[in-house]
Amino acid sequence: MNKLFTTLTKVTLGLTVVIAAASCNQNQTPGGSKSTDSTSTVSGTAADDKIAYINSDTLSEKYEYFKDIRTKLEAKVKKAQGDLQSKGQAFQREVADYQQKAASMSASERQATEEKLARKQDELGRLDQNASASIAQDESTEFNNVYNTITEYLKKHAQEKGYKLVLTYSKSNPTVLYADSKLEITNDVIEALNKEYKEKKDKEKK
Repeated sequence: MNKLFTTLTKVTLGLTVVIAAASCNQNQTPGGSKSTDSTSTVSGTAADDKIAYINSDTLSEKYEYFKDIRTKLEAKVKKAQGDLQSKGQAFQREVADYQQKAASMSASERQATEEKLARKQDELGRLDQNASASIAQDESTEFNNVYNTITEYLKKHAQEKGYKLVLTYSKSNPTVLYADSKLEITNDVIEALNKEYKEKKDKEKK
């Protein structure tokens, strides 16, 4: 079950790469290092050079769509772990039973039992692999949907606000070492995304 446990630890948001270049339909200069001047953007840059950033840690904590996905994936992982644990315990009981009776068995009986136990052990390994692969696929699909939702919104938001570049910041991956807090648009984006998500859920209930 180690692979499945590893999968559970990966049920976190990979937003450190989700938001960069979300306003890409603006005319950006390739290789331009405008971001190095982000601390002075508020005070003196032209409107067409506007830069903003989003704290992806905060977004992952407060975006309801992502929180719902994370809860769903964690529930699936928990169920799969429970199923595998139950089967694993049953297998261990069979092994213990065989060890107790092995001395009184004939050589052919021991061989047949050991072969059966080996097949069951292989089956448990395949079940673990299949469960991990299924959850990983679901995780990839769901987070890709989150990515698309966020970037599509940010494209519209960037056009409306005139942003040429929207950066992302995370404590775990601090590619932006400093930015003026006046450039942060996290709360505005979260509020808008949650509003869109709530409207979508309300429509689906009808």
